[in-house]
Amino acid sequence: MATVDVTVRGAGIFGLSVAWACVQAGARVRVVDPRGPGGGASGGLVGALAPHTPERWNAKKQFQFESLIMAEDFWREIAEAGGQDPGYARSGRLQPIADARALALAQERAAQAEVLWRGKAEWRVVPEEAHAGWAPRSPTGLLIHDTLSGRMHPRRACAALAAALASRGAVIVDEAADEGRVLWATGHEGLAALSEALGRPLGGGVKGQALLLEFAAPQAPQLFADSLHIIPHADGTVAIGSTSEREFSDPASTDAQLDEIHARALAAFPVLEGAPVLERWAGVRPRARSRAPMLGGWPGRPGHFIANGGFKIGFGMAPKVAQVMAALMLEGRDDIPEGFRVADNL
Repeated sequence: MATVDVTVRGAGIFGLSVAWACVQAGARVRVVDPRGPGGGASGGLVGALAPHTPERWNAKKQFQFESLIMAEDFWREIAEAGGQDPGYARSGRLQPIADARALALAQERAAQAEVLWRGKAEWRVVPEEAHAGWAPRSPTGLLIHDTLSGRMHPRRACAALAAALASRGAVIVDEAADEGRVLWATGHEGLAALSEALGRPLGGGVKGQALLLEFAAPQAPQLFADSLHIIPHADGTVAIGSTSEREFSDPASTDAQLDEIHARALAAFPVLEGAPVLERWAGVRPRARSRAPMLGGWPGRPGHFIANGGFKIGFGMAPKVAQVMAALMLEGRDDIPEGFRVADNL
């Protein structure tokens, strides 16, 4: 590649997605990451694309809603370009309803979803037997079923993005000098570097542990019970996660906290009893100070930009993050919502 319009530092979900949007807009792109695609937190197991509740609407929820609606076309184009399946499906989500108060709240949210989700998805109350054989235990016998949630296989998604980029002439390398506009999508290490450069804490890393079981339910919705995400993937596995650890000594180790996660998942969803454990995983996810993704120009460094802080919602936010960051970097158009800007974390 003789000349580069955009250098993307970081081959996680934000870096690869923004690189794809830039390539689609005609830019020549180089991605730089010594760990390769999905080598950090984006190479995890879970891949829950779950919306915020349809109430008390704000810019963050609107941004996420638009991104989840965009996801089907976004991932289909990537699969077609590179010939690799990212593991995406808008498969929905089930949640148990614990008591009468929770039922009343679920019904209120169902009414709000009719307005806020504009007929593009539903949040509804259904009987447990409507999903017999694949439903979490519910004290009321009722479930919340939303049709906006989706699932993603994180590693396959990063591999699919890398293949799509290669099909358009973009390259991913271990190291290279900055050329053109530079995007920093470097995870929790990048948040630490940005905090040091600007002299104030802008976020940090939160460790998460997850596990992968051998259990085939490829068309089933994801589950959310006892604060756990249970995600059936298309390849005959089910991912369960995750912990949220602010303090840790070893970012890559798993421990008794993951054993507890496993036990809680089996209690909420006994059908998984006896499913073999294929993998235990731990990684550090970037969490911005505002809890929203941190997007925009790097203060005081013209031509340098930030896309970081995806934390638990990075894969769900990626299509929209890619769109707004490509527009900012290539056209100078700033569509970043309030609360997402780097300045909002200062």
